[in-house]
Amino acid sequence: MRRSALLLALAVPLALVGCFDPTTGHPPAKDAAVPAFASAVTTVDAAALGSSWRAGCPVGPAQLRRVRVAYWGYDGAVHHGDLIVHQDVADDVAGAFGQLYAARFQIRRIHPVQVYGSSDDASMAANNTSAFNCRKVTGGSGWSEHAYGMAIDINPVQNPYVTRSGTILPPAAKPWADRTLRVPGMIHAKGAVRAAFAAIGWSWGGAWTDPKDYQHVSLTGR
Repeated sequence: MRRSALLLALAVPLALVGCFDPTTGHPPAKDAAVPAFASAVTTVDAAALGSSWRAGCPVGPAQLRRVRVAYWGYDGAVHHGDLIVHQDVADDVAGAFGQLYAARFQIRRIHPVQVYGSSDDASMAANNTSAFNCRKVTGGSGWSEHAYGMAIDINPVQNPYVTRSGTILPPAAKPWADRTLRVPGMIHAKGAVRAAFAAIGWSWGGAWTDPKDYQHVSLTGR
């Protein structure tokens, strides 16, 4: 099948599940009048973190911050969302999202993971961009970098977690395991996301050997 035909075949079913809207999935032109990027960093407490935090987690609420950022949605409009990150990286994260805003990089939604019952699977399935979650590393027993507020997953459906053995998470992301495709919200080696986070010293999971975690950026590179 020709690549153009493949994209057309994918467009209708994917629009139905809210992953990609081919009629509105394009941001305004670069010369359009748009609001200036805005962000805010505020403190959080245990109540604000909800089910994403519990006693025994590697960081406490006092070490975390809420970073509210403006972003371009898949509808081509400006939205605002909240990321929970470690206090040491809060300002850097705000700056990186400012770069994504300037590049018109599109994000499906940004909510703290407790909106999805702190289920990584549910958050990924909703194509939600999130950061802090007191959980173990995928497929392991140690703490994830998300449990420290030092990692962010961006547009998980368009940027899946892929293993050499064939695991793709979330499962609905299978079409985008093919990284030769170009659709709104995909992260690529020479794209805006990797550049914005490299500028603050973060690494991209899409550069790993196995697994390839295309949605994942982190300070430590893990």
